[in-house]
Amino acid sequence: CVPPAMSRRVVRQSKFRHVFGQPVKADQMYEDIRVSKVTCDSSFCAVNPKFVAIIVESGGGGAFIVLPLAKTGRVDKNHPLVTGHTAPVLDIDWCPHNDNVIASASEDTTVMVWQIPDYVPVRNITEPVVTLEGHSKRVSIISWHPTARNVLLSAGCDNLVILWNVGTGEMLLVLDNMHTDLIYNVGWNRNGSLLVTTCKDKKVRIIDPRKQQIVAEKEKPHDGTRPIRAIFVADGKIFTTGFSKMSERQLGLWDLKNFEEPIALQEMDTSNGVLLPFYDADSSIVYLCGKGDSSIRYFEITDEAPYVHYLNTYSSKEPQRGMGFMPKRGLDVSKCEIARFFKLHERKCEPIVMTVPRKADLFQDDLYPDTPGPEPALEADEWLSGKDADPILISLRDGYVPIKNRELKVVKKNILDNKPPPGPRRSHSVCDPDLSRPALEEVLEEIRALKETVQAQEKRISDLENKLCQFTNGTD
Repeated sequence: CVPPAMSRRVVRQSKFRHVFGQPVKADQMYEDIRVSKVTCDSSFCAVNPKFVAIIVESGGGGAFIVLPLAKTGRVDKNHPLVTGHTAPVLDIDWCPHNDNVIASASEDTTVMVWQIPDYVPVRNITEPVVTLEGHSKRVSIISWHPTARNVLLSAGCDNLVILWNVGTGEMLLVLDNMHTDLIYNVGWNRNGSLLVTTCKDKKVRIIDPRKQQIVAEKEKPHDGTRPIRAIFVADGKIFTTGFSKMSERQLGLWDLKNFEEPIALQEMDTSNGVLLPFYDADSSIVYLCGKGDSSIRYFEITDEAPYVHYLNTYSSKEPQRGMGFMPKRGLDVSKCEIARFFKLHERKCEPIVMTVPRKADLFQDDLYPDTPGPEPALEADEWLSGKDADPILISLRDGYVPIKNRELKVVKKNILDNKPPPGPRRSHSVCDPDLSRPALEEVLEEIRALKETVQAQEKRISDLENKLCQFTNGTD
């Protein structure tokens, strides 16, 4: 349903007026996935040009499944999971600078970072590259820095925001005493110099994480009591979703130079699902997906009044449990695809493709300006010392080819000083430490060799499976 204020408007020129969404064919969906039933306003799904990751139900701990994008159809019930958490996983986020690295946050108070191989492993992945421990309550939000390598943010129910250097496993910054209640969401601006947060205390805060300062805040951008969401959009403006006193869903646009009054405030409908905003900076389109809704609404943000222009609604029959949003470099430019969503149902994941209908076969420059690529613009310590850099952009003219698996290396400082090695302890004589060292190195060497053998065999099995698939497809 289109709010009345949106239907009376004079027709406005925009190349995105006719964007339309379409679900993929049934055989291109991911079937038989037990999507997590945890009550949490997370999107439960994260995608990149190589993989789709989905938080799933799992007995006795927390898990998520990672599928290569091409592995559509029915998912084998024995498909390996990523299982390392001891309680449900609440949020997952792919690293923007390495398509094989994903972070997960859990009710068990930890954040884990995982290296996902390009081949499908035979067994569950149980060993994270690094475990980040610093929260005292469950961790419900994680988000990678958009331009600095290995910088990861986590926010927990202890009202803390922690910034980590994943490359060393260390805390960089702890933002405490800023939030008086549960944090609903956290978002970076384009170059990662500022954060926007929303909180149960009904405030939207703009934070400079390195100065550990709140630089602006707005109390009650929406009067209702239900959760608010906020993201940065073009020119540093803030886009919010929330509820009115009458429990109508609203969207708002705010300028930090005058945070008192909204540039735009629109009422939408009366539904109780929190609206998750997904923003595409290249087209300045914001997509709103409500949990439990069966539609995706999209709006274009411009410099002309009324600033937030309703474009259209993609409607379907079934409600969404969660939603993944593909980065621009993962789209098919030859089909004029400007966005792709991965909609979670109870037992499947359904990609929805948003396209601008055009006849020309040529590359459409106006639809695809240069977009952030996978190279970080800064190192973690450069960012921490005060440097800022915009994302390094790439052209999509020839499409994007994902980079081969690059290993995430974690260099811990004196790791043996503060943590005993996991697993059963061996009884070494403690009288002469030099006696135990060669034995320990021998065991470690043996483990390394065994791991390499297992990985080589897994890769071989995966290659043979792929060949078999090609062979059977060829004979159909």
